[in-house]
Amino acid sequence: MSVAKKEYKRITVKSLVEMKQNGEKISMLTSYDYSMAKIVDAANVDVILVGDSASNVIAGHETTLPVTLDQMIYHASSVVRAAKRALVVVDIPFGSYQSDSKEALRSAIRIMKESGAHAVKVEGGSEIKQSVIRILEAGIPVMGHLGLTPQSIYKFGTYTVRAKEEEEAHKLKEDAKMLEELGCFGIVLEKIPAKLAKEVAESVSIPIIGIGAGGGVDGQVLVVHDLLGMTHEFNPRFLRRYMNLYEDMGNAISQYVDDVKSRDFPNENESY
Repeated sequence: MSVAKKEYKRITVKSLVEMKQNGEKISMLTSYDYSMAKIVDAANVDVILVGDSASNVIAGHETTLPVTLDQMIYHASSVVRAAKRALVVVDIPFGSYQSDSKEALRSAIRIMKESGAHAVKVEGGSEIKQSVIRILEAGIPVMGHLGLTPQSIYKFGTYTVRAKEEEEAHKLKEDAKMLEELGCFGIVLEKIPAKLAKEVAESVSIPIIGIGAGGGVDGQVLVVHDLLGMTHEFNPRFLRRYMNLYEDMGNAISQYVDDVKSRDFPNENESY
């Protein structure tokens, strides 16, 4: 059954709560630069996540850990200049909020002031409670992130599905309720059983955005480079590729090289 969509000129955290209440699914994609964000925003994506996945897809690192706060602010600033409708959420990078709530607040303030973003996202539950409280008390909207939390990859040791065991599933549900009670406006659930994700979404009033968490949540998020097929070695079950730009872009560039070598480019019409 389709749901009538309310038209939003500008998405806010309040808009996302309304979408959940109205049964409208929320679309979320990553962007890291002005050109891509302009395309994503024009396509009416509701939330643009300036993810620390920039460490992987932009900088080529194996994990999200190396990306710095300065680099996240740079990427976020570029995205904010392009986004006219979408809510822009920025990941606070590893090491900028976990152990010191005062540092967490300083990091969040820098992101908001220097990039112009609309909200920040942090990974973890009860272990980062004080950091979440401090940021929220400063009036900065916070989105949580539970399940597979890539900044903790060396703790997990693997990217496999999380919260399959009862103890971890119970903690995840408790953490989701805690984040809601503290005042977070939404939570990303990554790579957890679909049944559990649906239970969490139904137990809280704030939007739950899934990535590898099934269809019973309030919205979905993907890395835009994965969706467009610009990456080709990353093939998790949850990923649907809508294009194969890795191959298409490679073919176009190869054709350009051939045309230059054969003196076909530029031709007379392409010269002054």
